[in-house]
Amino acid sequence: MRTELVSLAWLAATLGGYYLLKPVYRRLPRWWTSPLFTVPLLLIALGLLFGMDYPVYIRETYWLVLMLGPATAAFALPIWRQRTLIRRHWPALLAGVLGGSTVAMTSAWGLATLFGLGGDVRLSLVPRSITTPLAMLVSADIGGVPELTALFVVITSVAGIALGELLLKWLPLRSALARGALFGVGAHGAGTAKAWDVGGEEGTVASLAMVLAGLFNVLAAPGVAWLLR
Repeated sequence: MRTELVSLAWLAATLGGYYLLKPVYRRLPRWWTSPLFTVPLLLIALGLLFGMDYPVYIRETYWLVLMLGPATAAFALPIWRQRTLIRRHWPALLAGVLGGSTVAMTSAWGLATLFGLGGDVRLSLVPRSITTPLAMLVSADIGGVPELTALFVVITSVAGIALGELLLKWLPLRSALARGALFGVGAHGAGTAKAWDVGGEEGTVASLAMVLAGLFNVLAAPGVAWLLR
């Protein structure tokens, strides 16, 4: 019985924390009010308070991670609705996704090597710039730790939203294509949600960029694994 109660408690803390903190983000949409940032802080505090560690938490709530797959597939609907925009700009979108994904993977590997991070950690960092369900698949294929990759994805999401907000202020990105690709490639799912706050076309482009980046990384995983051996 205790195991079932622990599972329900962590589930309630995760979902309850999200629904309680989401209105804060709606009133004050900043990276540091995003549930991606505030809910993990809440769960860490609860874990420290009750003496629970991450393996226990992920074992009891792993099905929430599995639900990210259908949630990612739901982005196909707005992509279909904006298919005319996509047909018109597909060369630029494809170039941006391929270039952004390549830079993300190589920079993660290079910086991890520069700072002397170990093999598992370094490999887990490589797919950090794609949406969580696909990132975990790629991580497993290249020899990383999927759970650790999921953590790096969340950190990348929060950092991507924060930097994206600054870049929109500093850079003259007037086209919806540029603004959407910025968030979709740089901050995947969380960035796509932020792009929808900016505008409908931005959200559509971000959705497409996120999905294409994920597919590119999954298809490239065997070659990446071979190069990193």
